Amino acid sequence: MSDTTEPGLHEYHTDAITVEWRPARCIHSARCVMGLPAVFDPKRRPWIELGDTPAGALAMVIHQCPSGALRYVRHDGGPAEVDDVPATVTPTRGGPLYLSGDVVVNDFAGNPIRHEGRSALCACGKSNAAPFCDLACRAPA
Repeated sequence: MSDTTEPGLHEYHTDAITVEWRPARCIHSARCVMGLPAVFDPKRRPWIELGDTPAGALAMVIHQCPSGALRYVRHDGGPAEVDDVPATVTPTRGGPLYLSGDVVVNDFAGNPIRHEGRSALCACGKSNAAPFCDLACRAPA
């Protein structure tokens, strides 16, 4: 399920697909840039230009976004975004834990705060957005 009320949400539309970008969740893994550099260009403004890229190609690359900063909604009858089964947690060296699958993330008091298919969880303990990664560990000291 996607939270379309999140502050800072940007949407990019074609007749076939809507791409949602939540910059506060982006950890700059660059999987989108590597997957479709003509669509995702961080040097351009706006940095996302869908053009005539097929919805299936966009969906495939967006599903690789480990933080869930990029999500999509199909309008062309193509498959909706689905969570990975089984759920997985993948550590990265010197970085976040990538969470993928149908998992509820709770805050420190045990209250659910996100139920989406992909998140990047802080592994360093320095995040101002804990339990989520905000790349605080990579900030200059």
